[in-house]
Amino acid sequence: MKKIISLLLVVFISTVVVAQNKNEYVIHGNLIKATIYNQDGSLAQTGYYTKDNKPTGQWISYDLQGNKTAVATYKDGDKVGTWFFYQDDILQEVSFVASRIAKVTTLKIEN
Repeated sequence: MKKIISLLLVVFISTVVVAQNKNEYVIHGNLIKATIYNQDGSLAQTGYYTKDNKPTGQWISYDLQGNKTAVATYKDGDKVGTWFFYQDDILQEVSFVASRIAKVTTLKIEN
């Protein structure tokens, strides 16, 4: 009986710890800074929203190991500028004009 209670207690504590990894939203002037976490608690994305819920400015995405996977730029919800996608030794640059893909460049990163 003690083993069952101990097991239930461990499961309960683990559940509480995992549940504490909630996304964070902090007001910074006219913007809302978003910090979004994966289910395992690792950082998934950071970026900003306008007060009317549109992504704006630089957004950075990470994989489960904490490696940067993408850097994107929005302006009031529109995709703008050049976005960068990282995967292993490949860098993909995607340029946007008026939220549409204008150009894609794929580069191999030498280590």
